[in-house]
Amino acid sequence: MSRVPYQLRSCVWEITLACCFSCRYCGSKAGMARENELTTEEALKIAGQLADMGCRRVSLIGGEVFMRPDWADIVKALTDRGVKVPIITNGYLFTDSLLSRLIACGVESVAVSLDGPERIHDAHRQTGSFSRASRAMDALAEYGIPVSVITTLHSENVSCLEEMYELLKKKDIFAWQLQACSPMGNASEGEFSTEIDFRIPIRFVEEHLDNPCFAVGIADNIGYYTESEGYLRGNTSGKAVYLGCRAGLSAIGIDSVGNVRGCESMYDDRFIEGNLREKSLYEIWNDPQAFAYNRQFTPDMLTGRCKTCEYGDKCAGGCRSYNFFTHGKLYESLRCAR
Repeated sequence: MSRVPYQLRSCVWEITLACCFSCRYCGSKAGMARENELTTEEALKIAGQLADMGCRRVSLIGGEVFMRPDWADIVKALTDRGVKVPIITNGYLFTDSLLSRLIACGVESVAVSLDGPERIHDAHRQTGSFSRASRAMDALAEYGIPVSVITTLHSENVSCLEEMYELLKKKDIFAWQLQACSPMGNASEGEFSTEIDFRIPIRFVEEHLDNPCFAVGIADNIGYYTESEGYLRGNTSGKAVYLGCRAGLSAIGIDSVGNVRGCESMYDDRFIEGNLREKSLYEIWNDPQAFAYNRQFTPDMLTGRCKTCEYGDKCAGGCRSYNFFTHGKLYESLRCAR
């Protein structure tokens, strides 16, 4: 099989769907592990394939990563091959033993999900989850493990950014990322609105670009191409512009039973490109028909206002996943700030 002209650089790998929470906005409806999740042997084989493909960074997610007993073995299989491994966690299960294992297996960093002040965070997760996440952040910093925070924005917390900022200034973190809650999974059930005005987090980040404590930035599903675009994504160089969805171009997602998607946020079976129990990662990545929504994209596929936007050929219509779950159209950002 000939190689496609795309280099795999990053992967988000959901190693289990098991979780100690069942959050109101969980896109994957985590809680119970899937039947027939990848065995340790299968997971280590996939780790080797990722390294062989030149993947530079593999972000481990769940469910809750630490509910999979062999999580450290998977991390070490990657880090021993020079792959950087950040972990995203709810921060609920931290112990001294777990922290020591994080150091021993060479994890790059840990991102803790914190979705508002205590009253809001606990209402969407469970009572006591805010304080345990807060203690986990302190413990990570004490152990010298770089820690960041990810906040998922929706109608009930987008007005609390300044309050959150004051809380986080007291923490030893290196970054805070703001991402929009996508109406998928539990968040699609209508208990609250996922709709936010993208201009609110953009203005907030603009006002805190000179924050000396930690970088503040927006995720790829918020934007696009406002005047401050180059400074908004956690990089103050002025050159960190959004260059379109990278799913299947330089990034992939893998779920806990081995399904491969271009992005793990494209949580719908129609985006599965293959399964690693049936094909190698090399075969899936180099299939000339795979990831067609991005690899075969041309600007004339844009719809709505994106079709006439002067930045349409660069932004390519924004985040594919957020677009799909918001209104079913891949090539149109319904809530684009521009």
